[in-house]
Amino acid sequence: MCRENELTTLRIGVSGSERRRGVRGFTLIELLVVIAIIALLLAILMPALQRVKKQARAAVCQANLRQWGTFFYIYMEDYNNKFAYGDSSGQWRYILQDSPRERKLNVCCPEAANPNKTGGTYGVWGGEALDADYVMQVDYGSYGLNRWLYSRRDDQDDEGYWKDSNVRNTNQIPLFLDCSWYGAGPLHFDNPPEYEGHTASGTGHWRGDNMRRVCLNRHNAATNSIFLDISVRRIDLKELWTLKWNTNYDVSGPWTKAGGVVPSDWPQWMNSFRDY
Repeated sequence: MCRENELTTLRIGVSGSERRRGVRGFTLIELLVVIAIIALLLAILMPALQRVKKQARAAVCQANLRQWGTFFYIYMEDYNNKFAYGDSSGQWRYILQDSPRERKLNVCCPEAANPNKTGGTYGVWGGEALDADYVMQVDYGSYGLNRWLYSRRDDQDDEGYWKDSNVRNTNQIPLFLDCSWYGAGPLHFDNPPEYEGHTASGTGHWRGDNMRRVCLNRHNAATNSIFLDISVRRIDLKELWTLKWNTNYDVSGPWTKAGGVVPSDWPQWMNSFRDY
């Protein structure tokens, strides 16, 4: 009997000690505070994470263009520094699509990687466009060629065309870049897009605001391009009007600071972009 009383006393003592130092659960207020802190941290971190993701996609886009630049360089080396003969902006697809090297290259910027989404800033050309021409029916992509680089035959008008790469300031001549079509032939007086994603332009011998095809806000008020010297860099959107697209192109045209443009002249969505 005495032994049982001692054991009972011991159990009670241990139980009381555990109660005094026992772990209690969270209260509802404490849980709500923790959830609020986590939500606040996510709100702070998400924009930074989005920026990092966009920077990563822009880097992949430039890597794609470097690979294309290597291929175009090899092609021109094989043809005495000339590009292709022709007058179609899709000609580069005809002459390169049979190459096993070319078929391994990525035809889409990561910001426009969905072949089922056509048109606009983030869409691709080709794919499901039912009324498209032959090139768009059989292929798709989100890059396009500066078609002022085509070599012209003797029976074709060659005014404005570069003809070959043996020219000066090749680092200012776009070769291949983000584009809503498979090619563009910008002129210095081309109008900018009226709204973000406005890519509509004419096709009559490239006289129809073709700059809209390459003025794509894919990379935070900028686009990516490879130049005729095979260098790759980011281009601010308003800077597009200062590049030497063709031999007659006026780099001090009406849409440049040298030509007298002011921020209020631009469409509203471009007002705040850096001026050139």
